[in-house]
Formats: sequence, structure tokens, C-alpha cells
Amino acid sequence: MGLNYIKHKIANLINITKIVTIHYYEFDKNYVYDGESHNFWEMVYIDAGNVKIKANNKDFYLKQGEVIFHKPNEFHTIETARDASANVFVISFVSSSEAMSFFKGKTMTVPSKLKKHIGTIIEEYSETFNSMRTSDIKLELKENPPIGGQQMIKTYLEQFLIMLIRSESDNRDLKIFPSKESMENHLVSQIIQLIEENTYTKISVQDLCDKLNYSRTYISKIFKSVSGYTILEYILKNKIREAKKLIREEKYNFTQISDLLDFDNPHYFSTVFKKVSNMTPTEYKNSAKNP
Repeated sequence: MGLNYIKHKIANLINITKIVTIHYYEFDKNYVYDGESHNFWEMVYIDAGNVKIKANNKDFYLKQGEVIFHKPNEFHTIETARDASANVFVISFVSSSEAMSFFKGKTMTVPSKLKKHIGTIIEEYSETFNSMRTSDIKLELKENPPIGGQQMIKTYLEQFLIMLIRSESDNRDLKIFPSKESMENHLVSQIIQLIEENTYTKISVQDLCDKLNYSRTYISKIFKSVSGYTILEYILKNKIREAKKLIREEKYNFTQISDLLDFDNPHYFSTVFKKVSNMTPTEYKNSAKNP
């Protein structure tokens, strides 16, 4: 006699039914957007720099690593500081899930372990859709997008939102002893801080080992597992992110920027820039004003 199996109905905490827009902006200093409202959700993540956002007649000052959510029909504006540019990831979507009420009027610092999920969404988007210009209102599929790309973006975003809710819930339950995971995240945060403090100088993996008193193998493994990048990749990514900012600010030429960021020579700087950005410094300079 066969067993009478019970089929468990899966509860969906957050269900995203449509993706509306996806943008990665590289705003110049003094950038001002007068604002808009729309009948769907919008998530704004600050990848570099600082911005001022107005929503519901309130001013929010966000820095790198922070995120804000705009609920449907909420009017919002954004602007950068007078003397600094900013990189901002924006994704808008439709969801009627009750759990989305958690994000109403919410600003949060994204935990280090979750930042790689934003990178994954951006990567999947860049392979699935043509890049959206500022004025575009419709996503356009590439001619031969990867199988399941659209669903992967939806799934990654749903997972990211659920983990954000979990992270805040976990933070409310203070623990006397740190977990292995929290210790690893703290180590990665220390590594990132040291890298960013040395943006204008040279810093090697061995330098990080010496400063933090960990072996090369250990910190390399932990950093890769948490951030999704090797330490060298992140060092170069950080320098090129700063290089983009300097190019947009138009104070220095490429040779001066290469020297400021302590590259061995302008040719190596250009090579690294193209490897990280898929375009040369000149190509970036010509496109940066139209993010």
C-alpha cells in the first residue's frame, strides 16, 4: 500500500511579478534629478560616493554601501554633492507582497556578505538586457540572452530582499559571542577598509596579511567566499572606480590619474582600466556624461 504523501504548499514571502527598469548610474558632481513618482517599487543602492535623496518631504543623506526604498507613488529626487561624483544602482519592480511593507521609508546599510548579490544582479542584467539609457522606459532583451536570465534577475532580487529582512531581524537578537560568519564578515570589512584607505598608494595581499595578522591563504579564501572577488581583483576594481570618478571630475589627465593612483605607468593603467571596465579611459571619458 502506497504512502499518502502530503504536498506542502510553498509560502512566498516576497514575490516580484515584473521588473520595470535597471540602471547603473555614474553621476557627475553637481548632478541633480528633479524627481518622479511611479506606481511600483524602486530600490536605490549607493555603490560609491554620497548622495542626497528627498522622499516624502524628508531629506536622506546616503553614503557608499547604503540603500533606500521608494514605495509606489512616492515622489523622490536625487542629487550628488558639489565636489564629488557618485555611482548608483537603481532597480524598479512590481510586487504586491505584504512583506514589502518592511521596506517603506527604509534606509539600510547593506551587510558585506550581501553586496555580492547586487553585483550578481548587475552581471545577469548586463548579459540579458541591452543597457538602459537615462531616458529609456522599457527593458530590451539582447538578441541571444542566456537561458533563464530574466528569471534569475527576479530570483536574485527576491533572495536579496529576503536576506535584508533577515539581516535586520538577526541584528535585533544580540549575541554575547560572535559567530564564525560574523567574524569572517568583520575580517572582510577590515580588508576592504584598508584597501580603500590605500586607494592612492600601493597595497599588496602580503601587506594586508601583515597588518591583520592572518595567513595569505586564509584571508584570500575568506575574502573570495564573502565578496565574490579575489583581493587583487578588488584592489584593481577599487582603483578603477576612483579613476572613473577622477575622469568625470575633469581635473586631471590620464597620465596624472595614473600617477595619483600609483600605477606603474599610464600604459598599465589603461590596460587595467579596459580589463575592469570593458572600455578604455578615453572611451569612458566620452561616455561618462551620459550614464
